[in-house]
Amino acid sequence: MRPRYITIHSTQNWSSGADPWRHSLALKNSKLGKLSWHYTVDEKVAVQHIPTTEQGRHADFNGPGNKYSIGIEMCEHPGNSRSATLDRTAKLTAWLMKQHNIPLSRVVPHYHWPRWGRSPAHKNCPHFLLDHGKPGRKWNAYLAKIKKYHDAITLPQSNAWASR
Repeated sequence: MRPRYITIHSTQNWSSGADPWRHSLALKNSKLGKLSWHYTVDEKVAVQHIPTTEQGRHADFNGPGNKYSIGIEMCEHPGNSRSATLDRTAKLTAWLMKQHNIPLSRVVPHYHWPRWGRSPAHKNCPHFLLDHGKPGRKWNAYLAKIKKYHDAITLPQSNAWASR
């Protein structure tokens, strides 16, 4: 796979201890069926499960969301700080954008990819970044956070500080 998008998800797994390492074991032991994604993030760590050049199964079955997208899952387990997880994910996303030359316009929520034959066609994911189940004010604010980190690692130092 040559990544063209980054897709942001939330695990919607509120089990105690459902951190990135536990998700890694579940993927390794095929406990999640055919699902696979590239990174799982919580407040403490980002764990990579598959290379970003390998296609995952996290977005839209055999569509472009799987064929051309890096999948990042954000954990929601008890005791995990959502704000710290969002921040760590924004930093990872900015770095991946730089590594793969992916523009901010191609950082999308799972919602972006239709699930053919399912109702509703668009999944409410990541639910805490969508407004009434759709991208809106919260998603745009999150994109602004990602942009801030991306600018800090790509713009010349003087310009990065000036744009804050």
